[in-house]
Amino acid sequence: MPSGLPGCRETSREPPCSSGAHSCAILLRTYKRSVTKGPQMHITAKELAALIPSGFTLGVATAAFQIEGALDEDGRGPAGWDVFAAKDGAIVENHSPVVATDHYHRMPQDVALMKQLGVDSYRFSFAWPRIQPTGRGSANRAGLAFYDRLLDELLANGISPMATIYHWDTPLTLDDAGGWMNRDTAYRLGEYAAILAEEFGDRVARWVTINEPATVSTNGYTLGLHSPGKELMMGAFPTVHHQLLGHGLAVEALRAAKVPGEIGMTNVYSPMVPNSINPLDRISAGLMDLAQNRLYADPVLTGKYPDLIRAAKFFSSFEHPDEDMELISQPLDFYGLNYYMPTKVAVGPGGGAVPASMAEAMGSDLSAAGNGGTPFHVETWPEADITSYGWPVKPEYMAVALKEMGERYPNLPPVILTEGGASFEDIIVRDKSTNTKFIPDERRLKYLSDHLEAALKATAPGGEAASVDLRGYYVWSLLDNFEWSAGYNQPFGLLHVDFETLERTPKASYFWFQELIEERDLAAAAGTAIAEAMVGGAMDVEVLGAGALGSEMPDDDVPAVGASA
Repeated sequence: MPSGLPGCRETSREPPCSSGAHSCAILLRTYKRSVTKGPQMHITAKELAALIPSGFTLGVATAAFQIEGALDEDGRGPAGWDVFAAKDGAIVENHSPVVATDHYHRMPQDVALMKQLGVDSYRFSFAWPRIQPTGRGSANRAGLAFYDRLLDELLANGISPMATIYHWDTPLTLDDAGGWMNRDTAYRLGEYAAILAEEFGDRVARWVTINEPATVSTNGYTLGLHSPGKELMMGAFPTVHHQLLGHGLAVEALRAAKVPGEIGMTNVYSPMVPNSINPLDRISAGLMDLAQNRLYADPVLTGKYPDLIRAAKFFSSFEHPDEDMELISQPLDFYGLNYYMPTKVAVGPGGGAVPASMAEAMGSDLSAAGNGGTPFHVETWPEADITSYGWPVKPEYMAVALKEMGERYPNLPPVILTEGGASFEDIIVRDKSTNTKFIPDERRLKYLSDHLEAALKATAPGGEAASVDLRGYYVWSLLDNFEWSAGYNQPFGLLHVDFETLERTPKASYFWFQELIEERDLAAAAGTAIAEAMVGGAMDVEVLGAGALGSEMPDDDVPAVGASA
């Protein structure tokens, strides 16, 4: 357990907001007062809500290994990440995932906070080693029981489950046998998916087969920054195909079980931007686009790898049957995009695998990592605001990402933005008179607002990505959590977590997202009422005054979080 409060300016021991409605009301009142003072830095929640189309999902996302803790409880087997995180220096300040946010023991409380937030859906992941301790064979009943309770809790609170089958926590036994370098791991994933389909198929609304295979291959097997810590460089290419094959086998298992929920996959997408007008920078950006975006999307959405990849014989180190591509490219109900930032690319090996600011945030000495291994490198954006992770904040490239996907893949299924968010240092403001604390995370709030606005406008009729059928946006993340090699120093959550006491406190961004959902629901209800009145011929337009569709609530009447307006 890390000491102190990573990602925050000061500690606090006050009780969490979720412990009482009175504290929540005070925090909500503080948020409302804060957003009415000073210049507006982003579109209002009401204006943003007006852009949201009918049926659009607003949700939050997490991953099992990052929040659950309880790594050695109820029959859970070890994951490769357990061993990697225990290595000295692998995680910033040697932070440990053993407890994380303790979601395994605090799940009902976390679901209650989601209910108060008002989200439509919760994206979580099943922990593979909790369900199959060795990655093969029969299921661990105690592990299944936890997710049985989670799903029932979500549905009882009106929250639609989106479940990720694989979010990086490969069972250690499989990692020791080669992990994703071993074709057999793909078949083990298919077997695991069949277990989940049988146990939970009746309650999961959307299935994500695999999360960010690009990150697993690049950080886990190419650069050694994530588990299993391999630095194979170009030798890591088999992990690409084996993960995609695992995706295909998981889809096959879900279809065979006739699950009623929608099926898709998720990959991170970053528009690649040349550092200059130098033709070599343009070529480098194109190569990076192939390696990080198209290498993973093309096989799933077109049934073949990019021509340049095949022509270069990157896959000469292994053979795969033609039937693999049929499995990989099975039709999907949706395609998930995790969008955080664009990437600026320049020719030459550069000074390291990533810009210095990002290397520092990840807690690794990357001063030499990747030198000479590739003919291009990632550059910084000097003019851009950056997150605590060193990522550039460029919401306009959200539209670029969606436009590129729409243009490249004419048969693109509906798209869901399955992750989006930002890490910023959180400052805790204390109010001694009310014995509460407030976390005014305006930069995170603005990031979320600006990126969602860009996505909605781009995919609206007449937008630059109007051909893309955008179905939802999931905020990363519900909670501050264990951010892989960056440990607890990169807070992404709408909920602040005190990693000493494990108390949860809503940030300003939590109340903003709640307000956005409420404004959307109010607008939808008003639209329905108007439509019904027009159909019934009972509507007198002149009587609809300025206050007919609702008005601002006085501060003194602010209800507990989640109460109806």
